[in-house]
Amino acid sequence: MKLLRVGEHGREKPAALDANGDIRDLSGLIADIDGASLGHAPLSDLRGADLGGLPVIRSGRVGPCVGRVGKIVCIGLNYEDHAREAGLPIPAEPIIFLKASSAICGPNDPIVIPRGAEQVDWEVELGVVIGTEASHVGEARALDHVAGYCVVNDVSERGFQFDRGGTWDKGKSCDTFAPLGPWLVTADEIADPQELALWLDVDGRRYQQGSTRTMIFGVREIVSYVSRFMRLEPGDVIATGTPPGVGMGQKPPVFLKGGETVRAGIDGLGAQSQPVLHAPAG
Repeated sequence: MKLLRVGEHGREKPAALDANGDIRDLSGLIADIDGASLGHAPLSDLRGADLGGLPVIRSGRVGPCVGRVGKIVCIGLNYEDHAREAGLPIPAEPIIFLKASSAICGPNDPIVIPRGAEQVDWEVELGVVIGTEASHVGEARALDHVAGYCVVNDVSERGFQFDRGGTWDKGKSCDTFAPLGPWLVTADEIADPQELALWLDVDGRRYQQGSTRTMIFGVREIVSYVSRFMRLEPGDVIATGTPPGVGMGQKPPVFLKGGETVRAGIDGLGAQSQPVLHAPAG
């Protein structure tokens, strides 16, 4: 299924995309697309529902495809070419950092350049959405805990990330720095998460073009590895790293200045489109 949330910020309705491309209102069946609805039993019930008998949502903002996200766990430098363009060592184990859930926005909401930012960058990534609690799980069963997949843009402010001391989090967690969606595509529709093409354009220029097959650490290993250090809970999102082509890797570097449009997508998971704006002065 392709699940999404439609409506104004904080008032999104759960919905599903039917076979004809119509958006069907699921609010009579579930309260939201969140941890409570992403377990095996709730998703099975949704798959059995007659979408054709549900109301059609004709218009409205598409919100983040998962609500009430507890945490966003990010994997850094998970494509060898991206590590090289960043001038950083190839990791021997997955690099883990957290991105604040307050950074989440809809897939077509604006990216807002925060005050004092001069190096805002893009990173298209495969998002893994957890459906059932995972703690110290083995790789063989890791995908059993995955509800589905989505597009994530791990927007980053490189000056905040690298030049302001401490960990990467302050460059990753500004408001609007985590567009999710448009859809949460349930795991049964993705035959192999390691065979997905990713891309990202800025103002029509293709900067990123890659495939999840070139990840250093695959989805199974990532879910298993992260679960050794923290309990993964239903509705949590793992951003699995970005292929090469980010702004800081260009020669010379290219950063978002405001006025651009960023488009990003993954085969089978849909595409995002974000205008880039400046935060109000104040």
